[in-house]
Amino acid sequence: MDDSRDGAEGADAAEASSGAPRAADADDGHGVDGISGSAARAARDLRVAFNRLRRRIREVAETEGEAQDLTPSQVSALTLVSKSGAATASGLAAAEGVRPQSMAATLAALDQYGLIERNPDPGDGRRQLVTLTDAGRERIEGTRQARAEWLARAFEDRCTEAERQTVIEAMAVLDRLTRP
Repeated sequence: MDDSRDGAEGADAAEASSGAPRAADADDGHGVDGISGSAARAARDLRVAFNRLRRRIREVAETEGEAQDLTPSQVSALTLVSKSGAATASGLAAAEGVRPQSMAATLAALDQYGLIERNPDPGDGRRQLVTLTDAGRERIEGTRQARAEWLARAFEDRCTEAERQTVIEAMAVLDRLTRP
């Protein structure tokens, strides 16, 4: 996890809410380097909203984790193990961008909670592969379900049907942006 982004998110939020004119909001409708003001604003507003939503969803996941009081780095490592299947500690450290010693400490805590297990690598007996235990899988699935339920409930409680339909339509546009 890169905590340096949180500062950028705050700057993004301040930028989006300041109301101060920006180069991309010029009266002529043209942004910098041939990018329209509306495209620049859409990109900025989406980035700010996405970062806020991501932060809120993380809070929901952390609330679910209170039973074992996992740290953010432990939650991140557990999620990474879930996504990667069997992985080595050094591979996980590289993927998280942390030192192998830091990952070893994180994995030791997850092992102590019974959320991961380590088994010899069949291709190289000197290495160990880290996988989720049944408890680890249940934890990940419970967290995913809690996040999905929170988001669905937020849409139900805070948005009209027309607004939800607008989000669905906007997602099709955003999906198009992700394609090569």
